Amino acid sequence: RPQCRQWTAMLLLGTCLLYCARVTVPVCAVALSSRFAWDKKQSGVVLSSFFWGYCLTQVIGGHISDRIGGEKVLLLSASAWGFLTVITPLLTHVSSAHLVFMTSSRFLMGLLQGVYFPALASLLSQKVRESERAFTYSTVGTGSQFGTLVIGGAGSLLLDWYGWESVFYFSGLLTLLWVYCTCKYLLNEKELIVPLHCLMRGRSVSKQTKVPWKQLFRKAPIWAVIVAQLSTASTFFTLLSWLPTFFKETFPESKGWVFNVVPWLVAIPTSLFSGFLSDHLINQGYKTITIRKFMQVIGSGVSSVFALCLGQTSSFCKAIVFASASVGLQTFNHSGISVNVQDLAPSCAGLLFGVGNTGGALLGVICVYLAGYLIETTGSWISVFNLVAAVNSIGLCAFLIFGEAQRVDTDSAYIDL
Repeated sequence: RPQCRQWTAMLLLGTCLLYCARVTVPVCAVALSSRFAWDKKQSGVVLSSFFWGYCLTQVIGGHISDRIGGEKVLLLSASAWGFLTVITPLLTHVSSAHLVFMTSSRFLMGLLQGVYFPALASLLSQKVRESERAFTYSTVGTGSQFGTLVIGGAGSLLLDWYGWESVFYFSGLLTLLWVYCTCKYLLNEKELIVPLHCLMRGRSVSKQTKVPWKQLFRKAPIWAVIVAQLSTASTFFTLLSWLPTFFKETFPESKGWVFNVVPWLVAIPTSLFSGFLSDHLINQGYKTITIRKFMQVIGSGVSSVFALCLGQTSSFCKAIVFASASVGLQTFNHSGISVNVQDLAPSCAGLLFGVGNTGGALLGVICVYLAGYLIETTGSWISVFNLVAAVNSIGLCAFLIFGEAQRVDTDSAYIDL
């Protein structure tokens, strides 16, 4: 129990630092554009390059995590992205091709961070009991909101006081410190080196039996959770990308810190509550799949209702409430499809999560573009929130109809959960 709590705390902090490093360039975007004379198009190239790298390592990261252990992959990737973040300001003085360098740096950052959440799914599926997975994953997942808030607050102050370089040093050095403390106190050197040696030699250290991939991907529950993950990930990216613009254009007199901070503050307690409620209901005797679907109804269905209300309101206060409810309730997905992958196939949860996350990121790029197209052609924000609700509905229906929680990665007989 003490070790479980220590790992949960460290993974929460790791997720926080992941987002601190991820959001350094968006926080410093204006300062970087001014420093290197970038126009909007060039800034957009730098910002979007992260997601193209992020899509490429999800599946392989999950597969390697299933073989050698998710904790090893987490620490190795964190070491690399922490070091890259620290040296980024230094290397801008070496080359005059700043646009090429920063684009390449963000692409590499995406590659390195793309393995994190699949590795996390693999780690939790093998180390955490089913009745505790939802709360553990929800707790660790709140690190994304914490990280966004930390770098948004501390990063803005550092940017004003010491310049954009200090934001990169702050995020990168904290990440390297986290890696050092995790290796020193929670993972010894032998545990880290031996699996890597075996992996480089092409030998698997996993004790899991060989997974029949063809049979696995013929299972309807696998495709149900993948489709649901595609939907929720893409709609999250859509709201994340367009909500600030919506508030700026609809309520031009509003304060930016209100709509940029309040929804993410609300998301932290709702995520923790969803995990606690899910595990509590399962421990009370309710079927696991019933609870997973209930959580997904809230995460995809009820949150979409508030998104639709957001497009109809003309009151700033109501808009903040609706936006906070929509973003906050989306965290119930952590206790739905996110842990359902671990229910279905704990032996290869990392790879399957990577498949869904890769598709979600790619579909997110399409939905973000489509949302902009709809705004231009219709002149109304209602079409954007209709898009969010429609995509969420497709994923939710697939999961409600075909979703299960019985293991499908083995031929052994398991009791129907």
